[in-house]
Amino acid sequence: MNKPADLKLETVPVWINGKPLAPAGRSGEVFNPATGQVTRRVPFCDASLVDKAVKAAAAALPAWRDTPPLRRARVLQNFLELLKKNQRALGTIVTQEHGKTLPDAMGSVQRGIEVVEFACGIPHLLKGEYAENAGTQVDTHSLRQPVGVCAGITPFNFPVMVPLWMFPMAIACGNTFVLKPSEKVPSASIRMAELFKEAGLPDGVFNVVHGDKEAVDALLLHEGISAVSFVGSTPIAKYIYETCAKTGKRVQALGGAKNHAVVLPDADLEFAADALTGAAYGSAGERCMAISAVVAVGAAGDPLVNLLERKAKAIKVGAGHTEGVDMGPLVTGPHREKVAGHIEAGVKEGAKLVVDGRASSVPKQGFFLGTTLFDHVTPEMSIYRDEIFGPVLVVLRASTLEEAIALVNRNPYANGTAIFTESGGAARRFGNEIQVGMVGINVPIPVPVAYFSFGGWKNSLFGDLHVHGVEAVKFYTRTKVITTRWPHQDTPAPGFNMPTLG
Repeated sequence: MNKPADLKLETVPVWINGKPLAPAGRSGEVFNPATGQVTRRVPFCDASLVDKAVKAAAAALPAWRDTPPLRRARVLQNFLELLKKNQRALGTIVTQEHGKTLPDAMGSVQRGIEVVEFACGIPHLLKGEYAENAGTQVDTHSLRQPVGVCAGITPFNFPVMVPLWMFPMAIACGNTFVLKPSEKVPSASIRMAELFKEAGLPDGVFNVVHGDKEAVDALLLHEGISAVSFVGSTPIAKYIYETCAKTGKRVQALGGAKNHAVVLPDADLEFAADALTGAAYGSAGERCMAISAVVAVGAAGDPLVNLLERKAKAIKVGAGHTEGVDMGPLVTGPHREKVAGHIEAGVKEGAKLVVDGRASSVPKQGFFLGTTLFDHVTPEMSIYRDEIFGPVLVVLRASTLEEAIALVNRNPYANGTAIFTESGGAARRFGNEIQVGMVGINVPIPVPVAYFSFGGWKNSLFGDLHVHGVEAVKFYTRTKVITTRWPHQDTPAPGFNMPTLG
């Protein structure tokens, strides 16, 4: 249901060279998923507007690159304090445009804030190495220098957290940045740009453009962009990786996921079911670290499914700003219908439908869908193969831990996984043999920890380095090695010979 035509809709601006702009041209609609109403319009930038943002970032680069890291850190510290003061307001924007509950939204903002806290340590993180007398009277040291103008392309499900994985780290390292957030949730990025300017960031260092594939391609193909960070689906991650590689850009493209949780018979099943319910249905399943497949081993199967059924049915669905609500709507009407289509496919393929989200009591307005639980799912079924990105949890059965590990390792996605057990030996074996980038032991979602990197393996990552943590510093800098000789006056000149090492 659209907003009445007689009410003028606010336009979410772009942010270029420290100023908001409302360009003419193509635009899209921003919805409140809890009501189904259009609340704002968002401009879709063309190549010329993207070029304007990139040129603003390029013009700001020399001065910001040469700003001492300690002074850059002070700006980040100011930004950090402003983010803390505005955490609830940012969470409210997320709830309004994504639909997740306010506590969930504020928690995701907190995870992003922690990355900014880590970025404030950039003077130490940028320190290189030094070797005295690498050769006779020859010293060698390394530097970390910024790569240039960087771009970030971020998804709809975390409008604050995922951008904060990227631009604070890049900017702390001395780069400038152009962010293209999801056009479904554009407002939070503009608010963060305003806060960063208030913190003392020079104009042009951080820019925000909106749009669809046209804006994305303009960034990927722009000669002025040196590095691109992306979080989203696997097909788009692969496309971005391949496109950037052709033009020599650095790229870290985090793709899709089908995260498994293995539950052994010795696990505390009540604890495991509680954890898995939150991991599967939190944020309506619209997160890359959601548990979407449970592998119940041996005797754990039936009692675990009974617990999951009871807990799934107890989840209260409603508008994200309403107190006491556990799960909000899906982000758009078409996405809701797509998820409902996956449920229908699972029924046709022969999986046991334990809880049907289509039959749940949910608000009639908005893009709501209840929780769904399938049992006796097999790897051939589409509800197992596809990344559904909704409140659908499937349960597979395995006879042994060895069989469960093999099942997880055969999956093409390898973002996150978990095991529930009271056996240290089983947990150690799982952590050692599983071919997944992030592993939880009795932790359903190994959530982002700001001072460790975040990212998966296989089809969940295209590129070599993950986001935030020390790997982000490596991604947003280039290493330069400098070898120096300062001979004494009585030392013969080396001529054209290379200095002897060792």
